[in-house]
Amino acid sequence: MSLEIKPSVGPAEAPPGFHMLSKPTGAACNLDCKYCFFLSKDALYPNDRLRMSDDVLERYIKQLLESHQTPTVTVAWQGGEPTLMGVDFYRRSIEYVRKHRRPGQQVEYTFQTNGVLIDDEWAAFFKQHDVLIGLSVDGPRPLHDAYRVTKGGQGTFDQVMRGLDHLRRHDVRFNILCTVNAANGDHGRDVYRFFRNELHAEWMQFIPIIERATPDTLPIANLGWSVRPGGQRLLYTQSGSLVTDRSVRPEQYGRFLIDIFEEWIRKDVGRVYVQMFDVTLEAYFGSYKLCIHAPTCGYGPAIEHNGDVYSCDHYVEPGYRLGNIAETHMLDLVASPTQRQFGLDKQATLTKQCLECDVRFLCNGGCPKDRFASSRDGEPGHNYLCSGLKAFFDHVNPAMQTMARLIKSNRAPAEIMEMYAAKEHARGSDGFCYCGSGKMFTRCHGVAQA
Repeated sequence: MSLEIKPSVGPAEAPPGFHMLSKPTGAACNLDCKYCFFLSKDALYPNDRLRMSDDVLERYIKQLLESHQTPTVTVAWQGGEPTLMGVDFYRRSIEYVRKHRRPGQQVEYTFQTNGVLIDDEWAAFFKQHDVLIGLSVDGPRPLHDAYRVTKGGQGTFDQVMRGLDHLRRHDVRFNILCTVNAANGDHGRDVYRFFRNELHAEWMQFIPIIERATPDTLPIANLGWSVRPGGQRLLYTQSGSLVTDRSVRPEQYGRFLIDIFEEWIRKDVGRVYVQMFDVTLEAYFGSYKLCIHAPTCGYGPAIEHNGDVYSCDHYVEPGYRLGNIAETHMLDLVASPTQRQFGLDKQATLTKQCLECDVRFLCNGGCPKDRFASSRDGEPGHNYLCSGLKAFFDHVNPAMQTMARLIKSNRAPAEIMEMYAAKEHARGSDGFCYCGSGKMFTRCHGVAQA
């Protein structure tokens, strides 16, 4: 199979860079997480082994490197579960990078995994090539095991912790990717303290679980997305205005973020990095590095195991397939009118409530996949998480403005911790907690760290 497919768009017409999520195993996974609707995507490729061939791998690497005008390119592996491909597959991918990258072109590697299969061989490979690991953990054992289970329905906490131990022994960089769902959504501070104190994590991302459904599909969706002998399984698509029982509630999500923020702002600014807090502060400077809160999107496409490219990892469904890299160069797909319109629609479809909102500059309506609720005026297409996001943004606004002023004055935003300590010393220990829980401060975020 020839690799010589050339892009038709020129540098002026193409984005200088983009973040392509590659799924070498498609939807295949060794776990059966109850909220993982990506498991259902194997229905798009019936009777397929769901394994990326070497031909597709080399074509993907070559075109990805050719497509970037930026000095650094990220090769991002995701799933399903990418460790199912085995270490040798990724060794070959690095050889293809060496073969095809331009002089001076830097390549970074990221790898999202459930951690179950990580052993010393994997960890040594990750360390050798400075791969940044995104490890999926949903909190302490009871919260993690609520939904993150094996094919037999058993909790996976111990297996994930063994994988993390291997990463630590080899000094592999890792981030925590935590979903926020109905089980852990009321335990923000406990989850955060576990990651910080027990796992010694310095970077965390909190991802809300929102599983959409219609009145007809909701009963089936509530059962989960695993294969059930003799039972019906749905292909998940971004449709319907109902959500499963596992989905986080909007207000619950807002409280979860506020609960963590009140812990972080007192103890961990400049030491622990929480993605949501980072991107919120960046927005006060007009910078948007995360597509979810940027005014437009479209630069986070996904590539399946067979070379099919989709508009977004959340839109791996027939209506959003852009093409295949064996037929059309990746850059032409990413720069296509269809993909450009996909990204612009995010800004063009805001509700009136969103357009008039005083914190719109912070979220820009959020991810299009979550816009299935009705606004207060009854207008469709409003963000399901709006009330929770608004509560969070309103709550953190004074602190964010203070940190923004510190940065503009060439001072460290971590100085805000001293300001908080001085304010609380002057007030004393009496009074309700700042987080709005209704508890006394000394029984809430005023409690010393465990």
